[in-house]
Amino acid sequence: MDSVISNKQTTEKMKMMRSGLAAGVPITLGYFPIAITYGVLASQSGISLLELTAMSILVYAGAAQFMGTNMFAIGAGGIEIVFATFVLNFRHFVMSLSFANRTKGITNSWKLPLSLGLTDESFSVASLHTEKAKQEHSSYFYGALMIAAYASWIIGSFIGGVLGDVIPSSLSQSMGIALYAMFIALLIPSVKNEVKYGFIALIAMICNYVFTYYVALAEGWAIVCSTLLASFIGMMIMRRSEGK
Repeated sequence: MDSVISNKQTTEKMKMMRSGLAAGVPITLGYFPIAITYGVLASQSGISLLELTAMSILVYAGAAQFMGTNMFAIGAGGIEIVFATFVLNFRHFVMSLSFANRTKGITNSWKLPLSLGLTDESFSVASLHTEKAKQEHSSYFYGALMIAAYASWIIGSFIGGVLGDVIPSSLSQSMGIALYAMFIALLIPSVKNEVKYGFIALIAMICNYVFTYYVALAEGWAIVCSTLLASFIGMMIMRRSEGK
């Protein structure tokens, strides 16, 4: 009897995992080419294969990794890179809290490791399958979803790092557009909901220009200061609009 119950539970877990892997296919297909681009750019910026792969394993944040690579290429210091990527990734705290609230059926022992695998894309897909949280062994669904995305990003980064020594620099430079495309992709959905977000992004651009060419700050610190100042101004704008 116990073996029957055990086999049934194993079957249900495997079913959940297969469902999670299937839900993660669109993410893996999207991550793979972007991760390769990151690996190529990081490699040709002077970051070793081990370092760029470790960044994907430990940081696992596409926009932050692209920005960190760009800041490394322009000679920014370690503190500047860490601070800038922390500000950029602060939204992950909000996503983690939202995910924990939407998946109340999952035990807390699972929520912490699952929240570490959240990205903009995996959070969006997970938000479309909140009904899974009410089902038994739902943690296997979300775990498989996030592991699939995580693995594709790491593998793509490694392949890109290897190709970085083969691809001509003239071709890799054109791949740098991926950095701007990624930030635009993050910005456009927000602008569609609230035009004010586009205005805040414009403020950040202007601040960065002023800090770089008029205040003569190092490019790394110019990015950090413009991000913080624009975020503060944006917060005041949003509070005033909500107050009305």
